[in-house]
Amino acid sequence: MLESDLIKSTSSWPFAEIRKLLKEREDIINKKNKVIFQTGYGPSGLPHIGTFGEVSRTSMMVNALNHIRKINSEIITFSDDMDGLRKVPENIPNDDVLHANLGKPLTDIPDPFRKYKSFGEHNNEMLIEFLNKFKFKFKFKSSTVNYKKGFFNESLTRVLDKYEEIMNIVLPTLRSERKKTYSAFLPMCPNTGKVLEIPVLEIDKKNNKIIFDNKGKKLESSILDGNCKLQWKVDWAMRWFTFDVDFEMYGKDLIESADISRKICKTLGKKPPNGFAYELFLDEKGEKISKSKGNGITIDQWLRYASPESLSLYMYQNPKRAKKLYPDVIPKAVDEYLSSIEKYSVQQQKDKILNPVWHIHNGEPPKEKVVMPFSMLLNIVGSSNAKNKEVLWKFIKKFHKEIEPKNHKILDELTVYAINYFVDRVEPKKKFKKPNKEERLALTSLIKVLKNVPQKTPAEEIQTMIYTVGKENGYTENLRDWFKLIYQVTFGEENGPRMGFFISFFGVKETIDLMEKKLKI
Repeated sequence: MLESDLIKSTSSWPFAEIRKLLKEREDIINKKNKVIFQTGYGPSGLPHIGTFGEVSRTSMMVNALNHIRKINSEIITFSDDMDGLRKVPENIPNDDVLHANLGKPLTDIPDPFRKYKSFGEHNNEMLIEFLNKFKFKFKFKSSTVNYKKGFFNESLTRVLDKYEEIMNIVLPTLRSERKKTYSAFLPMCPNTGKVLEIPVLEIDKKNNKIIFDNKGKKLESSILDGNCKLQWKVDWAMRWFTFDVDFEMYGKDLIESADISRKICKTLGKKPPNGFAYELFLDEKGEKISKSKGNGITIDQWLRYASPESLSLYMYQNPKRAKKLYPDVIPKAVDEYLSSIEKYSVQQQKDKILNPVWHIHNGEPPKEKVVMPFSMLLNIVGSSNAKNKEVLWKFIKKFHKEIEPKNHKILDELTVYAINYFVDRVEPKKKFKKPNKEERLALTSLIKVLKNVPQKTPAEEIQTMIYTVGKENGYTENLRDWFKLIYQVTFGEENGPRMGFFISFFGVKETIDLMEKKLKI
């Protein structure tokens, strides 16, 4: 256990939220001797990083809880797979089957991928698979299973009993036209199998039935065993009530909905869970990431270019600040992860708790010495023309025989990620600058200096020499332009590594050969 005074004072958000939770729900939690967390997923589209973010951040809170108090806990990952499909996602193949089944529960629609019994089951399995990749501990629950097998029946009768009170909570928040057709219960159409949003004519609480107006015809339906489902705000509250949820986080766009669900949960007879509204995930255009659009970056893309730990770090940082999620953010995220690993070993305990890697690695981050930033490794991949990790390692060990893959597991994994990222994202965008006469003279001067530099010269000394050459060639006022010139001519990019370190690692002669090749000297 961490020292209690550190836990009480740390500003790390998982600890802050857990302290708040334990204080505000003390009697409830003590009575059941358990803390229940929930995350929600709407399987109308493929799982995306936003879904991962909820489970990842909730898992960090469970980790914090385990260091504060010895108590049972669980994360429920709930899939609203009985919801009717309202819109066909843009990133799904064979979408004609989806168009033909609009309005039906997701678990009643054939799988366009032709792998599972239904579209809902396919997306559920994708969710479970990618959460398992990250070794999260969670209990998956399906809306369809819970409704149809009667697990919700007792709570549904409670909703029916409090129907008028619930309607009085929801109706004032709706537009006038929507009020006319709104019902907390949605029946399944016996003819089409669709989830119907139709007005209520009569409520039969004694027999747990509702009579609806189905385009002028009466439709009588039991509310039990999956014959009806709840509108989602009521459904959300009903799940809190049924599963006795203590905590759930949600996107900022759902704050108003969460407020309504909290009131409904109170009406049903339980204190609603603590909430945590996080800022939204955006694509490179600043638009909200959407399951139906498939914009932003996928889990598979991130895991092709970087480690799961780097993604977890990205989720840990500033959850109440909007984040852009697209491939270009990955190198910086990886370097921040490496920097956090490097800092951890020399930090005091109070600072370690604030370090993201403490939360990512459950208090035991790796002790490996970081060899180089990911951004520099990308440059080495490009400069060495390495297309597989064996060639890249051969080049690394040319000047650094002491670095062995078995002792540098993080670096070993990074070699594969760096090659993938370079080939997919960097190489196609390279634009090498053709220097003018003055720029060529400046770069030639640098090459002449480097030819007199021994290979074992410290990186900082090489860096100083580069500064000096820049100043001597007209870049005194703006050394940034000097390095930008080096990067554009040598690497085909406007930004690059710290050149002294790069030259020291890549090799003095190899750097000279590279620059001369670009200048065609």
